[in-house]
Amino acid sequence: MSARVAVIGSFVQDLAFKVATFPSTGETRIGEFLTGPGGKGSNQAVAAHRQGVPTLFIGAIGNDLFGHGYREWTEHEGLPTALLVVEDKPTGAASIVVNEHAENAIVVALGANDALTSDHVTSILSAQPNVQVLLLQAESNLKAAEDTLHYGRTKGLFSIFNPAPINPGVSPELLAFADCITPNETEAAYLLEKFTGHRLEKDITLLSDDELKALCEHLPSPTVLITVGSQGSILFQRRVASGKVRSINQGEILRIPSIPVTPVDTTGAGDAFNGGLAAGIVKFQGDLPQAIRYATVVAGLSTERGGTAPSMPTAADVQRFSQFYS
Repeated sequence: MSARVAVIGSFVQDLAFKVATFPSTGETRIGEFLTGPGGKGSNQAVAAHRQGVPTLFIGAIGNDLFGHGYREWTEHEGLPTALLVVEDKPTGAASIVVNEHAENAIVVALGANDALTSDHVTSILSAQPNVQVLLLQAESNLKAAEDTLHYGRTKGLFSIFNPAPINPGVSPELLAFADCITPNETEAAYLLEKFTGHRLEKDITLLSDDELKALCEHLPSPTVLITVGSQGSILFQRRVASGKVRSINQGEILRIPSIPVTPVDTTGAGDAFNGGLAAGIVKFQGDLPQAIRYATVVAGLSTERGGTAPSMPTAADVQRFSQFYS
């Protein structure tokens, strides 16, 4: 397999509970239980893979039941992986609670993900000469992430860093190595406060283009793409786009709406967007706005099914909305 997209990051076993309303402190509620593969890196790899783009997932697991189960699942899915097995740490796991409004609350234990090494990642990438896009997140070892982004810069690869979940270890230097960052509105507000001390006092979608530009100038990546849930996404081309993609002009902002859906479970929608974005860049020969529209469809459709990785739509599903991204 010669990958075009390489996703580097986390796998966690999802332990999901559906309840009518979230329990209060000290309260126990009866709900429904579902378990399956999750983790931002794995989810994003599945999303890209299901778009028909050759995708490789690079991550770390423990030598345990969850890790063995994940290997079996990826073989059935047909997703190529390069997994570092960490003997002294468990496979990552996440507790997910989803209410009747499709809202979620999540706790993640990183486990083996935090032991992913730079050497493992770069040795795998060096044997993949056709990779065009790197996709990373903040849910595994950040030193490995920064080294991988630096590797991608030296090799001329287009790199996307999704700064999720909120991780205090994310630095300006790490973001500067990424060609594109994709925070959601909460993560963008966190990064802006962390780097500038400025607390965002209102909904980011209500800011004018000039206000957005002034704020996003403090995020040290050439391309800033903020996902805003049902409001779609906001692209700011802070500097001239990488020669590997075609985008809007430097200093411009593009607001892209969402597609109409009836959400069942929004868990993993951000991962669907990022995986769809990476796949879209390959599919559309570097046309970033078109790739964003494609990713918007992937994300929207993912919310109409329960679960995370299993909810990722296929290219055939997305094709039904081709008028949105063509």
